[in-house]
Amino acid sequence: MSTVIEQPVEARLVAAAPRMPSIPATLGYDLGDPFAVRMTFPAPATLRGEAVCWTFARELLAAGLRGAEGQGDVRVRPYGYDRTVLEFHACEGVAVVHVRSGELRRFLRATRALVPEGLEHARLDLDHDLTELLRDAY
Repeated sequence: MSTVIEQPVEARLVAAAPRMPSIPATLGYDLGDPFAVRMTFPAPATLRGEAVCWTFARELLAAGLRGAEGQGDVRVRPYGYDRTVLEFHACEGVAVVHVRSGELRRFLRATRALVPEGLEHARLDLDHDLTELLRDAY
């Protein structure tokens, strides 16, 4: 069984520069970071001309399908019948994209099949992570 899920999605850019009506973004989930999801935007869609990856809580994405969520750099909320708005706040400005809610639900179902909600902690290797963190402390 794969430990990584990647799903292409079509994101409709609402406000940002450079202006692009549609962006082929990618959603990602990795067992190595079971609480998080990633949304990666290709280089042509960014101000610097480099691919940009935003990492945020899987729980934020799921909750944002039902109602407005988020107070920091990433905010998610439903929009209309089958769209979800994702806002990405950075020093350079705010990118607002619409994604089909059905695509987000399908992605979340795939992540839950890999790691059910509430069991993310069982995938963490805290002893290994602590050893790595403290390795150079001595």
